[in-house]
Amino acid sequence: MTAASTLAPIPAPAGIHDEMLDASGGIREHYQSYADWLAGCTPDWMAGKRAEADLLFRRTGITFSVYGDDSGTERLIPSDVVPRIIPTEEWRFLERGLAQRVTAINRFLADIYHGQEILRAGVIPSEQILVNDQYQVAMIGVKVPHDTYAHIVGVDIVRHSDGRYYVLEDNLRVPSGVSYMLSNRKMMMRLFPELFRRQAVEPVEHYPSLLLGTLRAAAVVDDPVVVLLTPGRFNSAYFEHSFLAQQMGIELVEGQDLFVKDGFVYMRTTSGPQRVDVIYRRIDDSFLDPLAFRPDSMLGVPGLFSAYRLGHVVIANAIGTGVADDKSIYPYVPEMIRFYLGEEPLLANVPTWQCRKPDELAHVLAHLPELVVKEVHGAGGYGMLVGPTSSSAEIEAFREVLKANPANYIAQPTLALSSCPTFVEEGVAPRHIDLRPFVLVGREVRMVPGGLTRVALRRGSLVVNSSQGGGTKDTWVLAQSASEGGV
Repeated sequence: MTAASTLAPIPAPAGIHDEMLDASGGIREHYQSYADWLAGCTPDWMAGKRAEADLLFRRTGITFSVYGDDSGTERLIPSDVVPRIIPTEEWRFLERGLAQRVTAINRFLADIYHGQEILRAGVIPSEQILVNDQYQVAMIGVKVPHDTYAHIVGVDIVRHSDGRYYVLEDNLRVPSGVSYMLSNRKMMMRLFPELFRRQAVEPVEHYPSLLLGTLRAAAVVDDPVVVLLTPGRFNSAYFEHSFLAQQMGIELVEGQDLFVKDGFVYMRTTSGPQRVDVIYRRIDDSFLDPLAFRPDSMLGVPGLFSAYRLGHVVIANAIGTGVADDKSIYPYVPEMIRFYLGEEPLLANVPTWQCRKPDELAHVLAHLPELVVKEVHGAGGYGMLVGPTSSSAEIEAFREVLKANPANYIAQPTLALSSCPTFVEEGVAPRHIDLRPFVLVGREVRMVPGGLTRVALRRGSLVVNSSQGGGTKDTWVLAQSASEGGV
């Protein structure tokens, strides 16, 4: 077999932490078994496997649509056939850090809608919360079961060139992507069963069972009826909504399928109304109830908030969690951990400048070509500037937008996101990645090992969002330490 016919990983550029190769180009211990297998593969064979994966995804309907795409067509999210592998010890550290972070955020949410101790202590400026667009005044004093506001949290994590993990942002409103995590694993096990015989990989297939258990535990009644509320088939994440409902064995409903009577929520069924106890909502707050929020919403359920206030139905995630999802609140999470838990944060934040502060805005404006600037309510990679990859004209245009509304933006240094070998046209080449583990909060904090690894498929790109040309990878957490070897 000639060198041209084999697959050897191309090293990452200097200064980038490569998940598979160390600084000298050697294989990291936890990747050694996979690297040995990869050495026996050819590009043509791997390309055939990638085509098979695309066909499987298309047949299954694993697609997404992009808002603003005039073609209205659904797109296939590319799934890379090279896994991202995390050693056991690293995952256990991440697991502890995620549990700590999400616990503090839930304490924060309960506090700002009740005692507001963190505001009275001056840890977070009151105006940052009380006038925030995501702060729901109607939730003040509303008791939610077990004081759990965020039942499902997607935390975006990156690894910098120093080898450390950093939290990039917290997703608490309607975090998405878990269906791709599950689909990637199913696809990899089907295409490469021999890999799972070489190494013991922690399972993720039980996520729907954990999610259903979390939702049921949120209820205040025995044997609760749980439904998943979707905006409908035109939503970009509709595949995930239908997938999760099917996997959990619960009804997928739209607003028109539910109604409120005598302070309780009911679902229309062929055998008559059925009371609903828990709603896993994939709709933003403002669209949930036209009587309480946006009167023009056709997606929600009239009277839902009234039933919610009475404690007759649980909504996951709770109404009002979006304030902790806001990027302007993100810089305060380490202080939340210290304030509520009396602990030092295990996972560090990325240094962040808040453009609403004049001195920090001045710094950002002076260093725009070096920074990443994001909208505080933004998502999906939209409304942001990546200074090092933007043209002078784009930077200057963004400068004017930023000066016109500085409170709408935060800025961060451009991190040297770690790279992972990815099968692309040039071979197995480094591409930048992040990681979104999914944290479930019930009577205890639980998560499946790993999460969704998103990959920037364009060479040099740091934007991993699927709507911006990114793809996904299967994420393996080894079931035992690398030093103990594979199975």
